[in-house]
Amino acid sequence: MEENDFVSIWLAESGNPAIEELSRLNLEMANKTAKTLTNNGFSAQDLAVWLDINPDEVKRWLVGRHPFSMKMLKEISTVLSTHLAQTVAAQ
Repeated sequence: MEENDFVSIWLAESGNPAIEELSRLNLEMANKTAKTLTNNGFSAQDLAVWLDINPDEVKRWLVGRHPFSMKMLKEISTVLSTHLAQTVAAQ
């Protein structure tokens, strides 16, 4: 792609709407995940243990500094559903 072509100029001036939308959705997912944890008395550390991953990775997701993969979103959904169901059953 040439440096002065229309697309390069437009992207430089306007940004990339697809990337901006992806970033917005990622941040929305991070906020929903953090809210679900907080509302149910769970922490980022709990999520890290359930997923068997580094707690710093979870913290980066929850502040929107690291994007979620589809695989990880499925895993998060599964472990949250499991632990929420256990919490409800214990009450």
